[in-house]
Amino acid sequence: MAFNPLNWLLGFFSLDIGIDLGTANTLVHVRGKGITINEPSWVAIDKRTRQPLAIGAEAKEMVGRTPANVVAIRPLRDGVISEFEITQAMLEYFIGKAHEQSIVPVPRPRVVIGIPSGVTEVEKRAVYDAAMSAGAREVGLIEEPVAAALGAGLPVAEIHGSMIVDIGGGTSEVAIMSMGGVVVSRSLRVASDEMDQDIIQYMRNKYNLAIGERMAEQAKINIGSAYHLPEEKTMLLRGRNLITGLPEAVEVSSVEIREAISGSVQTIVDTVKDALDEAPPEIVADLMEVGVALAGGGALLQAMDKRLQEELRIRVWTAEDPMSCVARGAGIMLENYDVPVFRRMLVGLERGSTRHAQPTQAR
Repeated sequence: MAFNPLNWLLGFFSLDIGIDLGTANTLVHVRGKGITINEPSWVAIDKRTRQPLAIGAEAKEMVGRTPANVVAIRPLRDGVISEFEITQAMLEYFIGKAHEQSIVPVPRPRVVIGIPSGVTEVEKRAVYDAAMSAGAREVGLIEEPVAAALGAGLPVAEIHGSMIVDIGGGTSEVAIMSMGGVVVSRSLRVASDEMDQDIIQYMRNKYNLAIGERMAEQAKINIGSAYHLPEEKTMLLRGRNLITGLPEAVEVSSVEIREAISGSVQTIVDTVKDALDEAPPEIVADLMEVGVALAGGGALLQAMDKRLQEELRIRVWTAEDPMSCVARGAGIMLENYDVPVFRRMLVGLERGSTRHAQPTQAR
């Protein structure tokens, strides 16, 4: 890219920011300040003009409550961009919000963004283009499990194996790393969102009750678990009875919610086992010493660490503030942007630059 003196000048006064562009939440890490933004990845738009009316927390409040001409959407699905212009507007909003206290009139920051490890070249390019269009002067892409491992404090640059399981909203990422590179990785489009859908389907099938995504998410957060609890809990779920069409409230237990999400949880557990099965014996020996780190919002599902520990027979520990690991990792990358071992962790846009991208299938 040609040198632009205006961009350089504006960039001099702009902040370096790391972004976890998640399906469910977007977190922004500002260099020297830490996490400054943590908002839902929702945008409310006018159906006729496609113009954003609200972004973030304000837009999420509108879900299921909008008039006919307004729709609240998530511009990312399964960790990748499904609505380009709306994602661009959302990034522009978050970049502007991160610079609210700064003197720069038009921010031109250096940005590092986390992307799922299994994305295609087109999906990578979409994230890069959206960030550049939103005002970034330079964009670095880092695979989410690598960023999560950095944010969780794992010694990824050392000659020692470490493993991260990052359960987000749209994707679950598993990576085994050593010497600053990925040895084995898995990317799975089953994560927290899928569990919400499992709960919606369960309530529909067992109780003929139609509940919304927000209610399902509340049930998962409050009484959902991956393993039996010392004391089981109950919660009142409100919705519409599918037979009478009238409002109804049903009390469900944590045992039922655990049964509802068991399929998705098992799929994640099997994927982690599959990655371990492919790891070299020396790295498995390292992991038996240091354990497996759990990150992402899905790590907050009650007893998820216990469930994985029982199935893997290796110590599993949850990272500190697991939801912000990817954003913190992107921040660490910015602080060490010119250090060769860290530069190698960034992924390029050219074909095959993601070390373990899926081979394209012949159609």
